[in-house]
Amino acid sequence: MSGRLAVLGAGAVGRSVVELAEEYDYTVTAVADSQSAAIDAKGLDPEAIFTRKDADGTVGDENPEAALDASYDVLVEATPTTLGDAEPGFAHVKAGLEHDRHVVLANKGPVAERYGDLMELVTASDGDIRFEATVGGAIPALSTIEDFGPGHITAARGVLNGTANFILTRMAAEGLDYEHVLAEAQDMGVAEADPTFDVEGTDAALKCVILANVLSQGEQEFALDDATVDGITNVPGAALDLAADDGRTVRLIGEASRDGIRVGPRLIPENSALAVSGTRNIVQLDTTHAGRLNISGRGAGGPETATAVLSDVGRLL
Repeated sequence: MSGRLAVLGAGAVGRSVVELAEEYDYTVTAVADSQSAAIDAKGLDPEAIFTRKDADGTVGDENPEAALDASYDVLVEATPTTLGDAEPGFAHVKAGLEHDRHVVLANKGPVAERYGDLMELVTASDGDIRFEATVGGAIPALSTIEDFGPGHITAARGVLNGTANFILTRMAAEGLDYEHVLAEAQDMGVAEADPTFDVEGTDAALKCVILANVLSQGEQEFALDDATVDGITNVPGAALDLAADDGRTVRLIGEASRDGIRVGPRLIPENSALAVSGTRNIVQLDTTHAGRLNISGRGAGGPETATAVLSDVGRLL
């Protein structure tokens, strides 16, 4: 198997896709960050690109938009997630599909906020899209739903944000309060300097929106505004202590079905499949004929999420 990739986004995921592509027998012909692009139809050298990126903040001498016109078979959209109009990610996907190229997304914005628009673009293009990496990092949640057939999955739920789960796990294990554990998570690099997206439940809600859109099979379109969302910022340490006394714990659980989406802290048994610890994620699928499936693993990280991206590339090619 071989193919040419253009990668938009030079953060943890985009960088890992570029660095791992050769292992999967793909050639990276273009890489773009927010300020620049490097393009070579014969293939780029990842080490040279990221040595330059680390030194002066750019990957090359070209304009970022030039990457969209490079020679490639699959466009990888790994720029940061934005809400509302999901730009510039949506415009990138649109350009790729209008060139009749395939697109793989790690960016949740276009799939969660403009799913209907995205599907219209796919219908009009000879290219197709995949977006496994938008839900649960390395966990093959969407491909499992696809294999079963969305019509045979009645609901999906799970722990879908590693930062929030790390904080709740530490609070329960050490009897610490939220602010203390958040500071610890930031020092360790588990939480961002601005952790709002994670701790307020937005990230988990976007993933549930994507799950709901896939399950609805076009019968209904969901966006973030359709989700009921509560985060973990107001979970007191005392609540976790009381839960432990009763053999239970608290996790930020997202739930998606054709009827709607909700995300919030939930009391669950300590031995529940949903009680994953640390930064691990789990997706739980309720099926019509096969009972309940649990898929757990690393839900974030550059190399982990890049494996989902590159698996999608393989499915498209």
